[in-house]
Amino acid sequence: MKTVNLLKALGIALCLATVSSAYAQSSEATDSGMTSSTTSRTKTVKKADRKLGLDVRKALSKTQGFDVSNVYVRARGGAVTLTGTVPDAAQIPQAEDAAKNVAGVKSVSNKLTVATPNGGGG
Repeated sequence: MKTVNLLKALGIALCLATVSSAYAQSSEATDSGMTSSTTSRTKTVKKADRKLGLDVRKALSKTQGFDVSNVYVRARGGAVTLTGTVPDAAQIPQAEDAAKNVAGVKSVSNKLTVATPNGGGG
């Protein structure tokens, strides 16, 4: 008798799993049009952010006397974040000014720091 009840419970669980799987598939089919447009918009935004980041990096590299080798640029929706290190403190505001002058930049978060010299102590 216990075996029969166990088989019934397993059968019911199997039926529920099948029904929920079929329901999930039908929901995905109706949402696929909206999902593809959202996905394409996300790709477009990421592409624009990537281009803006590269444009800022290019502007930094063209700035006279600026060392861009340890500077990292991240762009999200026009907001640019500069991180990393520069060898001279004067380059920190210089980087921010160069980034602000790039088309498409709405704001700049400057988190650059001055690099410490190698071999610090004796």
